Amino acid sequence: MYIELTNGRNSGYSHSENIHWMEANYFAHETAVIDSNCEIGEGTKIWHFSHIMSNCNIGEQCSIGQNVVISPEVKIGNHVKIQNNVSVYTGVICEDDVFLGPSAVFTNVINPRSAVSRKNEYKTTLVKIGATIGANATIVCGITIGCYAFIGAGAVVTKNIPDYALVIGNPARQTGWMSEYGHKLKFDAEGLACCPESKAQYQLNDGKVVKIND
Repeated sequence: MYIELTNGRNSGYSHSENIHWMEANYFAHETAVIDSNCEIGEGTKIWHFSHIMSNCNIGEQCSIGQNVVISPEVKIGNHVKIQNNVSVYTGVICEDDVFLGPSAVFTNVINPRSAVSRKNEYKTTLVKIGATIGANATIVCGITIGCYAFIGAGAVVTKNIPDYALVIGNPARQTGWMSEYGHKLKFDAEGLACCPESKAQYQLNDGKVVKIND
């Protein structure tokens, strides 16, 4: 059941843009397809031509852009932003505050063959809190992307990424560290760095970064 709302914005169509207001207090554009048994949190918005498949769990205040596919049993946390043309396949878990850039793609089978069914071999891919995945990046399945890690545009990620790490290229290689606000960290001789925006301090020790104050 839903109440259909019409807003007056110019959407590029010849008619006004229709939005569905669902019982669960989320928005879905009239062209979105939402299959049965999905849990979608309050305030989430799902835009044009996106497909939310069965048994998904999507948190509160998420933004799901145009032409997004979220496959069965995917888990999406709160405040996640998924940009246009992203494919999130079964086995993916995104924690809170994750950003998925335009046309980013996940995989869920290591060795796919059209003639061989591997539905019982889907790998789990975990994207931890606050991580950013840039436009057109590819995430090979079975890995963990650490908290607040930053995956550069077009990167091909084939292995686990540490918390706060900045990686770019194909295959993705680490080139630095990023703050929670998305600024590159410059560590001094004592292994300390300060985010220029938030002023939070970070410590680099034995190849790992931790935030030591806000």
